[in-house]
Amino acid sequence: MNNKAEDPNLWNDATEAQKLMRERQQLDDSISAVKSFEQQVNDNIELIEMGEEEGDADIVKDAEEALKVLKTEANRRQVEAMLSGEADANDTYVEVHSGAGGTESQDWANMLLRMYTRWAERQGYKVEILEVHDGDEAGIKSATILVKGHNAYGWMKTESGVHRLVRISPYDSNARRHTSFSSIWVYPVVDDSIQIDVNESDCRIDTYRSSGAGGQHVNTTDSAVRITHIPTGIAVACQQERSQHKNRAKAWEMLRSRLYEAELKKREEAANAEAASKTDIGWGHQIRSYVLQPYQLVKDLRTGVESTAPDDVLNGDLNEFMEAALAHRISGSDAAVADLD
Repeated sequence: MNNKAEDPNLWNDATEAQKLMRERQQLDDSISAVKSFEQQVNDNIELIEMGEEEGDADIVKDAEEALKVLKTEANRRQVEAMLSGEADANDTYVEVHSGAGGTESQDWANMLLRMYTRWAERQGYKVEILEVHDGDEAGIKSATILVKGHNAYGWMKTESGVHRLVRISPYDSNARRHTSFSSIWVYPVVDDSIQIDVNESDCRIDTYRSSGAGGQHVNTTDSAVRITHIPTGIAVACQQERSQHKNRAKAWEMLRSRLYEAELKKREEAANAEAASKTDIGWGHQIRSYVLQPYQLVKDLRTGVESTAPDDVLNGDLNEFMEAALAHRISGSDAAVADLD
């Protein structure tokens, strides 16, 4: 790849050149990470040996803590190395939808949107808000964001599903405990190497006025666009841009991505002989529970991974849950989850 990168004719084809440089950088980052791990492990082993010889318990303790941090990062990298699906390396769209329950669920949907935005920013990913429908009193009814970065879809694909919140409601004057549901839907951005044909006659296109903050045209013209694919019932919407033309183009991209994700899901279900469908946003369908009262616990119902620090999780500390879900999905058994312990 280094030799190809030095070829003066490389940039005659800008698309291929960018693809080569991107893959080269990713490989270089992976190789550098392994070398860095090896060096840090050796350095900390030497520190432990030196501390034991000199009777310095503090040096030993610090080096052991450093090794624990390295182990956590190594586990994450090990799972990431298994992200070899067709679209795992791509950017990803993330949709948030509130369930039944009015203001409670809409506030919970907004909390989830913030959680995933915080997680993405922690990973060094870029986040763009494409569409937001504000709630009647607080929170949001729905939102779509675009997460940009290497392996964004690979990491986030197991987050699709219903998320359940139990807490003392800040909107209940009697301070009663409420249960709320919201759903997450994750699908990959389709790049130029993937051809998705959509028959426009199968689609209904609606325009409407954008909501939320924006410039003078955003809230005064029908610039937002929603496209519904009638055969599948899949609907996407975009109101990010000021012009209807740009929002329409982005919505078509999103629709192709949703149709591609549906095909990927169909293939995976066939390969694993699993029956699946998009479930209702309610009891019995959740993938994860977030309990804030009467005790504090976040539990993934697929892998059994738990956290007693829900505030950290809601601030984007999701890697442990994602790693376990990915390992479980890749291996098809609980064995991979045990390997991460």
